[in-house]
Amino acid sequence: MNSLLYAAGQSGGEGNPILSLLPFVLIIVVMYFFMIRPQRKKQKEKEEMLESLQKGDRILTVGGIYGTIEGIDEQEDRLIVDIGDTKVDMNRSSVAQKIEE
Repeated sequence: MNSLLYAAGQSGGEGNPILSLLPFVLIIVVMYFFMIRPQRKKQKEKEEMLESLQKGDRILTVGGIYGTIEGIDEQEDRLIVDIGDTKVDMNRSSVAQKIEE
C-alpha cells in the first residue's frame, strides 16, 4: 500500500511555481486595465469638474434638476443654485455634470 502512495507522489512532475501563479497575475493585470484604471480616470475627471465650478455655470444635479450657480461657499463646500424662481443650497458633490452651452 505504501509503495502505491509513494509511486503516486513521484509520478506528478513538479513545475515551476511561478508558472502556476501566472494565470492569477494575468487576471489581475486584465482587471486593472479594463476596470480599475478607467474608473480612476473617470473619478479624476469628475473631481476636476467639481473644482472648476464657477458662478454662472449651468449644472445638472444628481436628482435631475437643471440650475445655474449663483454663489459658492468654499469653506463649507456648498453651492447656491438658482432653479427658476427658487434658490437652493446644495453640496458641491451633488452636481452630476456641468452643462456646456
